[in-house]
Order: sequence, then C-alpha cells, then structure tokens
Amino acid sequence: MTTPAPTLVRLLVCGNVDRCDDGAAIWAAHELLADATAEYGLELDVHQCGQLDVVQVLDLGSGVPLVIIDCATGVDAGEVVTLPLDDLLAHPRGPSPHSSHALPIDQVLGVARQLSEAPIDGLFVGVGGADFGFGRTFSTPVRKALPAFIAAITAAIERLAGQPVPVGA
Repeated sequence: MTTPAPTLVRLLVCGNVDRCDDGAAIWAAHELLADATAEYGLELDVHQCGQLDVVQVLDLGSGVPLVIIDCATGVDAGEVVTLPLDDLLAHPRGPSPHSSHALPIDQVLGVARQLSEAPIDGLFVGVGGADFGFGRTFSTPVRKALPAFIAAITAAIERLAGQPVPVGA
C-alpha cells in the first residue's frame, strides 16, 4: 500500500533584505511564488522568518514536509546546494544557512525533533553568499546564481510534493 504524496509543503524563507546576499532567499521565494498557483493542486505554506527557530519548525502539521531556504555559508559564493535536513544534523560544520539564528541550525532541528510528536522531514536549499554587509545589492556570484537557486527550490518542492511546480507559466 502506498501513501499518496503530500500536496502541502511548508517553505521557511530565511534572510534579511537589508544584508546584501542574505536577502537572496526572500527574493527567490517572491519570484517563485509569482508563478506557482493553487490551481495546480499544490499548496505552499510560506513563512518568512529572518531567524529560524524551533517554534517555526514545530508548527508543521503532521507529515508536512519542510523546505528551508537561505543564503549559505560553508560553500563557494554562488554555489547552490540542496541537502536533506538529516545532513544538516549530521554535519553541522558543512553547508548551512547563513542567517543569524537563535541556535545553530543543527540544534534548532535537533530540539524540534525531540519535542515533535510527528517526524520532521525536508530539505535545505541554499546559495553560497559573498557579501553580508548592509545594502540591498547582491554580489555578482549570487546574482548570477539566482536562476539556479530558484530551480533548486522548485525541484525541492516538487520532490517533497510529488508533483510539478508551475514556474514561468
């Protein structure tokens, strides 16, 4: 017996639009959502969270997969990475979200999993950042990587939802 693929995916969008590359996830989510519509049977539960915390992860419904998007550290500027959340827990010194968090991402996920009655599953999609200073301009590597970043976010949502996401329709 197979379980039907979920049609609801939670998207946690981390970052700060006033900190150069750290605003990349917010920009990418805005571009993605401009093209993804409810008529395709996919419901995206989108939350912008400058800082990811345990409550936002715990607020998932039972069985709702999670995609966390953010500018990343631990990878080259402009490199796009997609990692299962389990990999963030197993390798906290590898690629990880840049945005300041009350706790490091591995601790946020670890605490949430300990407190949750339902499994917490999902993916992290990030783009390596170069400039986190004040401003609203992306560095050249991040600006060039934005189409690949949006494509990776779309692929992550499709993977978790089990259906295509209409982008550019």
